[in-house]
Amino acid sequence: MKSFDYVVVGGGSAGAAVAARLSENPEMSVALLEAGPTDVDNEQILQLNRWMELLESGYDWDYPIEPQSNGNSFMRHARAKVLGGCSSHNSCIAFWPPKEDMDEWEAMGATGWNADTAWPLLKRLETNDAAGDHHGAEGPVHLMTIPPEDPCGVALLDACEQTGIPRVKFNSGSTVVTGANFFQINRRADGTRASSSVSYIHPILERENFTLLTDTWVRRILFSTDSGQDHTGGPRATGVEVVDNAFGRPSVITANKEVIVSAGAIDSPKLLMLSGIGPAEHLAEHGIEVLVNSPGVGENLQDHPEAVIAWEAAQPMVEQSYQWWEIGIFADTLEGTGSSDRPGRPDLMMHYGSVPFDMHTLRQGYPTSTNTFCLTPNITHAKSRGTVRLRSRDYRDKPKVDPRYFTDAEGHDMRVAVAGIKLAREIAAQPAMAEWAGEELYPGKDVVTDEEIADYVSRTHNTVYHPAGTVRMGSEDDAMSPLTPDLKVKGVTGLRVADASVMPELTTVNPNITTMMIGERCADLVRTHPKTVAGD
Repeated sequence: MKSFDYVVVGGGSAGAAVAARLSENPEMSVALLEAGPTDVDNEQILQLNRWMELLESGYDWDYPIEPQSNGNSFMRHARAKVLGGCSSHNSCIAFWPPKEDMDEWEAMGATGWNADTAWPLLKRLETNDAAGDHHGAEGPVHLMTIPPEDPCGVALLDACEQTGIPRVKFNSGSTVVTGANFFQINRRADGTRASSSVSYIHPILERENFTLLTDTWVRRILFSTDSGQDHTGGPRATGVEVVDNAFGRPSVITANKEVIVSAGAIDSPKLLMLSGIGPAEHLAEHGIEVLVNSPGVGENLQDHPEAVIAWEAAQPMVEQSYQWWEIGIFADTLEGTGSSDRPGRPDLMMHYGSVPFDMHTLRQGYPTSTNTFCLTPNITHAKSRGTVRLRSRDYRDKPKVDPRYFTDAEGHDMRVAVAGIKLAREIAAQPAMAEWAGEELYPGKDVVTDEEIADYVSRTHNTVYHPAGTVRMGSEDDAMSPLTPDLKVKGVTGLRVADASVMPELTTVNPNITTMMIGERCADLVRTHPKTVAGD
């Protein structure tokens, strides 16, 4: 039996920030539980330019998705099984979320979540090499601007300008609707990824009131309704049941004040459901006693689905890179058509990759090459919504992840993807790319109509690995929002969630820095309004 004031479940992008900030108070004991191993001294994890080695590796939960009626059923969701979570596993594209995104969260019922609240936290968490009074210079997370050292990438940006897409600065304080440039990334000067673990946890490993428990898998949250507990808001979370051995023998870790779940947009709803918090009918199907009927748990699954188009390069591509995916391109492809309901934000983003990316095209018979570059148009605000559901009551079973890609009734998502493929072709056809763009490998020059492009996209698309929204926060009276705006789980006390699952709407941009910000704000909310046992 181990006892701490705060138990944080999940050492990922948000959880690491929560645990580090809460343990700044020496009077509070904090435990951070991570199901995967540590990243300390693991060069495969720490060196950012090795990130693509981690997909479908032993550091990946590697979740398959349910069969898709309108999308690529072969697709898998890479979810990190290592300290630092997806900030230790994915690339490290570092974007501040648009102010419009943050203000939209508040408009959707997440009172207090707006640009005026979020941006000071973004400044607090970063040390940024870019100019601007809004940027931080003393935060734990190091952000750098990628230098223009990739000649194909430089030519691509020239081609964007020839297409009418100007070079812009990212994270400048203004939302980019139309523009392109090399990314900012969270990376240290020596090539080490500035993940949440490197940034928040490595510096505090010797902190006396902080305990890190890796290889510790939480199988359920424990609750008490004893009369001695203050359970005016429902049963109290008193700790977690964990497995840290090969035999499945559980032990208990007690939380004297709060349990904070930061297991990510797939595993946080899974853990809540295994603990009796979720859609009552679904829990009953698996023989789980219903503690709180919360129909929104596991709903509202959002993502950034991405199409891919690639060319054989007419010259040798770079052999060294900061992270191989180094340029972003934004455009508003459906502007003026009545299909864009988020004015001031782009509906399309592309990533430029300087490596082969045939993980979903080769099996479909498309040609490939070892010397290629690609563009991956993704939908910034997809309208399709999916679910996360339990496969069984066994915590070891992978959950059912059903993103329902390209199923929105309006057809918005596919229209943006098709427009993205067309725009990518227009960019590659500019004079600036004449010395780089060889044969179009996939979908290929013969795929030209909207219907042909849509068919190609539905069979070969990938994801940018950005699931979100499955335990969203919202107003007190919103039955489909399992959380209040202070991240508390409705129907119980002493339990919060802090990770990408809490987002009412996925950010326009890559969400990793926003997820760290959620961890920062969670710690502030806990410190301002701590939940304690009766009599404290």
